[in-house]
Amino acid sequence: QVQLVESGGGLVQAGGSLRLSCTASGLLSRSYTMGWFRQAPGKEREFVSVIPWSGRSTYYSDSVKGRFTVSTGVTRNTIDLQMSSLKPEDTAVYYCAVDTRLSSAGSDYYTHRGTYDYWGQGTQVTVSS
Repeated sequence: QVQLVESGGGLVQAGGSLRLSCTASGLLSRSYTMGWFRQAPGKEREFVSVIPWSGRSTYYSDSVKGRFTVSTGVTRNTIDLQMSSLKPEDTAVYYCAVDTRLSSAGSDYYTHRGTYDYWGQGTQVTVSS
């Protein structure tokens, strides 16, 4: 059974930082894409960042580019999201997701929720003004 477990969410003041982590288990393949999405109250789930399965690139949404950094964790099945210069509009539940298809598509492919096969339960990030 595939499981994705996020950690590291919490309450932080605007301008502060948080680091999220996600650990995947139960995946049969050693190569897969891991990404982050977020969903604010009353809004649709939106793409945040991704490391495609090759590990040779990273992609970010325009709203977080320059403030967030995604990286593979200590183990290959972990992905981290370092969030800095946080803004109240970053408040959302942050979800980790996995795509098991070894696609050679461009960056736009990874921004769609339907691309991903598995999702975590999410971790709340609240940024106060």
